[in-house]
Amino acid sequence: MKKTMLALLVMAPLTAGLTGCVIAVDGNGDWDANSISSSQDTAYENRKNLAELEENMSFSQVKAKMGVPDFNETYDKDGEKIQVLYYRTNRKHGDGMTTKDECTPLIFKDKVLVSWGEKALVQL
Repeated sequence: MKKTMLALLVMAPLTAGLTGCVIAVDGNGDWDANSISSSQDTAYENRKNLAELEENMSFSQVKAKMGVPDFNETYDKDGEKIQVLYYRTNRKHGDGMTTKDECTPLIFKDKVLVSWGEKALVQL
């Protein structure tokens, strides 16, 4: 009995040092174990779908292929309706939030896809 108690007293502090805990917290303070993997999966799927886009696709064709954008902007430039959809394609920040610098912009003029990417956006 004394040997058992002595063994427990020696082992308890040693095993306590072997335990660990990892906690992921989203922007609202809620724990989300899937936030990292799901955002990486979304970015991968978006990159895969972007590779299949072609110029002159209609707005509805692109939305059917890509799904709901992370950001959506619309404005008029020289009488043309310009719409820019942003889809997350990479991860720069580990905060679980999507920002425009983590997205690829898709540029539409009059509901037709004309170009995509940062360089295309700058040329507008």
